[in-house]
Amino acid sequence: MTFLGIDLGTSGLRALLVDEDGAPIGSTEQHYTAAHPQHGWSEQDPADWVSALNAAIIEMRNTYSAFSELRGIGVAGHMHGATLLDKSGEVLRPCILWNDQRSHAEAAELDATVRVRDLSGNIVFPGFTAPKLKWISRNEPEIFKATAKVLLPAAYLNFYLTGEYVADMSDSAGTSWLDVGRREWSDYLLDASNMRRDQMPRLVEGSDAAGTLRKELAQDWGLGETIIVAGGAGDNAAAACGIGALDGGQGFVSLGTSGVLLTARDGYQPAPETAVHTFCHALPGRWYQMGVMLSAADSLNWFARMSGQKPSELTADLGDTLHAPGEVRFLPYLSGERTPHNDAEIRGGFTGLSAGTTREDLTRAVLEGVAYGLRDSYDALAATDAKLEKIIAIGGGSASRYWVQLISTLFGVPLQLPVSGEFGAALGAARLGMIAATDVSPESIVTPPEIHHEVHPDGGQSAAFEEAYQGFREAYPGLKKIQ
Repeated sequence: MTFLGIDLGTSGLRALLVDEDGAPIGSTEQHYTAAHPQHGWSEQDPADWVSALNAAIIEMRNTYSAFSELRGIGVAGHMHGATLLDKSGEVLRPCILWNDQRSHAEAAELDATVRVRDLSGNIVFPGFTAPKLKWISRNEPEIFKATAKVLLPAAYLNFYLTGEYVADMSDSAGTSWLDVGRREWSDYLLDASNMRRDQMPRLVEGSDAAGTLRKELAQDWGLGETIIVAGGAGDNAAAACGIGALDGGQGFVSLGTSGVLLTARDGYQPAPETAVHTFCHALPGRWYQMGVMLSAADSLNWFARMSGQKPSELTADLGDTLHAPGEVRFLPYLSGERTPHNDAEIRGGFTGLSAGTTREDLTRAVLEGVAYGLRDSYDALAATDAKLEKIIAIGGGSASRYWVQLISTLFGVPLQLPVSGEFGAALGAARLGMIAATDVSPESIVTPPEIHHEVHPDGGQSAAFEEAYQGFREAYPGLKKIQ
């Protein structure tokens, strides 16, 4: 038996095939782009996701003979996106993505509505799904009137795979329509944004069966037997399954396009006043919390484009030994910010530039600015009594030992680097597909990866970076924490 994990990302789709022991067999990738029709807008055509999926499957079928033994599929996807379908299941407009900021006014309005934070467990951020639909109702009323179903990106792929409108708890927790503590749609929250329960997909746990692969797809893919499709997960919940973060104290920091600091929690413990997200985990009866910054490795990617270098070249020039904090400061808010500022309009910038500033100085400033932003999330999580004694570092940015050392020093805790291999959202999705299709226990398959190195805080630089971080906060009085 084999199992397939699909990671629907913002810039591309990745499919991972694993065997019955959960060991990776092989993977394929396809890429696509997002459209930005106006400042602060970010959209994607769901047809691009389907095309990418089919191309990835064709390549996988032709490359790995074990694909013919497929028994289960799990889908992980970028959260919060609003995919609107009419009563025939046809897409009405491009999906408005997680990093779209157009609905900031609607988000503030919903967030100020009585009981919304209490029921959803979270601040209503502009990137969440509910304010997007409120914006649609005001600016595209004909589209809003024709909307029969609203699906998140992963749920849309589940619809394509199974023909059923179904979504998992972890992804749905980021809509501001889910009662996160009770793990069910809230009529009160839906009504607050003029939505109805019949416009929502059926809810399942991420490790439960959501449906079976459509017969025509199974035939096209060269598969014969019944293929179970799991509920799946939002990308970060899937990544938590990929690195084995199930219990309190287990977590990771991800240096991807966005920056995420996530910890599993023992029970439901919302703390919206900290701007930390409290969401359902992909497995029943579990929750997790995370702080999110919108431009982490993307800040380094941006600077690399501006300087005509590769990100790896910029970080390699710094070596592995941590320097003292630089004189140049970088605000890592290229797309607004979530934790802890909840500010769609805040933007990035350099300060402290001089005629003697070098490219290396600017690189260090970018890495430090992102690390300070992640420290904001660390402090916000600490305010909820989350205990993070060791943190696994994942994402493309974790390839920079310098950056990992810097973040470890600012957090004051060790960061663990896994052995090269699979441990992200695609693996987590494959594990969910395996659990849904077999009687394997979640605890036996959702396990941590082997760690090949542990990076400890640089005690000689800790005080200097603590002072620099506090100076970063004090120098910009607009950076106020959510109260």
